Formats: sequence, C-alpha cells, structure tokens
Amino acid sequence: MPRIRDLNIYQSQLSTGPHNGITDVAGVAVGHFTLIEGDGPWTGGGPFRTGVTVILPHQGNLYEEKVVAAVHTINGFGKVTGFEQVRELGNIETPIALTSTLNVPRVADALMTIAIEQNPHIGLGFAASGRQGYASVNPVVGETSDGFLSDMQARPIGLAEVRAALADASTGPVAEGVVGAGTGTSCYGWKGGIGTASRVLPEQGHGYTIGALVQSNFGRPDELTIAGVPVGLHLQPPPGKRVEDGSIMIILATDAPLDVRQLGRLCHRAAFGLARTGSTCHGGSGDFVIAFSTANRVPDRPEELVVDSTAVYEQPIMSLFSLAVIEAVEEAIYNSLLMAHTVVGRDGNTRYGLPAEEVVKVMRDYNR
Repeated sequence: MPRIRDLNIYQSQLSTGPHNGITDVAGVAVGHFTLIEGDGPWTGGGPFRTGVTVILPHQGNLYEEKVVAAVHTINGFGKVTGFEQVRELGNIETPIALTSTLNVPRVADALMTIAIEQNPHIGLGFAASGRQGYASVNPVVGETSDGFLSDMQARPIGLAEVRAALADASTGPVAEGVVGAGTGTSCYGWKGGIGTASRVLPEQGHGYTIGALVQSNFGRPDELTIAGVPVGLHLQPPPGKRVEDGSIMIILATDAPLDVRQLGRLCHRAAFGLARTGSTCHGGSGDFVIAFSTANRVPDRPEELVVDSTAVYEQPIMSLFSLAVIEAVEEAIYNSLLMAHTVVGRDGNTRYGLPAEEVVKVMRDYNR
C-alpha cells in the first residue's frame, strides 16, 4: 500500500524526518497489537477487527520520569481517560494507549497494572524511602469506535494485549493502516486506521522535529479533500451502510523544550490539519489531541523544588511550529487512508481501501 508521498500528488513546505513518522522525535516508540479473528455474524464473542496502539515518549520509567504534556478537546463526544489530570498537572506518566471505545477501561486498567509492577509503591505510600504521600497513577487512553467491523461489546483488549503492544514498541518506522487501534476504524466512508508523519523545522526553527500519529475514524465520503482537491465529490466507496460521525485521536510529539502552555498551542493547531482533509468535526464525533515534549522531564514527587532552565521562547518561530503540526496531521490522515486495505468485519460489514490509482486520476484531472 502506498503512502501519500509515493504517489507524487502531495507536497509540503517543510521537510520530513527520516521515517516521516512520530518516531522521528528521538526516543519515541510506537507498538501495536492487532486482533483479527472470526468471520460472519456477530456472536457476542466476535468477530474481532480491533487492537491497541501504544506511544512511549521515552524508553525509561515514565512514572519516575514523566514528560510535559497538554491535551485539547476539539469535539468531546468520546471516552478518553486521564485528560483531567494532564490538564491540571501538565504531564504524562504512562504510555499513551489508543484502542476502541468500550475497551478504554480495560486498557486503562492494564496500564495501571504495569505501572504498579514497575513502581511497587503506587497506592501504598513511600514509607520505605521516607518520601511523603500516597502515589496514584493516571493512565492516558484515547479511543475511536470500531463497532461497524468488530464486536465491541466483548471488549477483547486487556492486559495481555497491552503487554504485547508494549513488547512490539519500536523507535523505527511505524506500521500504518489496518493495525493496532486502527484495525477496525473507518475514514471518509473508506477504511481508515493508523497514520503518521513528521516535520523538521528549518535552521531558523533550530531544527526541532514535530511528529504526529492519528487513529482516523471520521467523515462522510463526499467530504474527503486531498491537497485542496475535493476527491470525495468524484470518488465514492461502494454503497453500504450509513457512515457514522466518527472520531479521531491525534498524538503530537516534539523534541522542542516546550512547556504546557506552548504544547497547548500546538494542540489547537492540529484542528487546522484535520480541516485540510475535509473534516467539519460533526456533532457526534470525538476529536482529541495529546501533545508532549521529550525534552522536558518531570521527576515524580521531588523532595525539593525543581527549576528547569531548559525552555524556548516560541513566539518568533510559532508560525513554523504551527505549519509543522498542520502539515504532519494532514499527511498522517492521508497515510491512514492510503495504507489501509479492504476489511470485511462482523455481519459482512465491509470498509473498502481507498484506491490509490483512482485518487491519482482525480488529482491529475485537477492538474496536481
């Protein structure tokens, strides 16, 4: 399956990183667990077209070395967990997990279990070390629905599957399309999934990298826009059941030493990249953004005040940061579509892969 750049129909103002993915931000790793099991009618125990995707901001103990983070809700019809503490404290202390809607509590519980294994004082206090307080843990989990293709009621993604996704995590190229949390999702009436892209700021932007990863599950077929061309007006999937409003999860990573406020500014810019692809954020959609910086670490409950002098005054290059986010989110969505193949799910429900050759034809008709 081709990525959008393989088709020579898309250009960007900023350059990509070597993988053109979120793992171009040094230290960031992504892993998937994919569950494709069973065929035919819904049974209450399948068929399954689902999974989980994990994003690790670094390879160490995230609870002991948290990362500065921000979250943003574009449209709130969703079941994300952990957002409120991120808003309050401005950090993330577990891997970020993406999954299907009804699996969110099970995946959050799995992240808690793994965090406790790595940090046995969670929930018990610091008596042995002399530190004060009783520690809790805040798992961050996002979702979109894969109920059209998969049996969501059975909630098959739990501790074993999260462990498998973590074991799969790599800092190399990211698998896209029908994989992990994108296994059963839809986008603009076609098969959606996982997509990623990155941008490297030029010299005046100090060479910082911004990466985006999306779990796409939104939009009507007629809305699809690629590089300004109304592809959806000319290219429609075969007739089928109605398309739900859907949702998207957008994860942003950067190596720029940004604080919570600055990361929040990046989160808000993600909506512009989403809009470039044709989305109007339907009322029944859940559209969420999580952004973190790998440059700023937050130690867990330090005994003394920690003052981090690592910072960047972003205003002179905010336009570059904005452009990087917008372009990376836009391209990640295109990749999530083009890298996805046709999937037949429960009850014969089908989402067709977006045909790259037909997309190219439409783009050529517009002299692209």
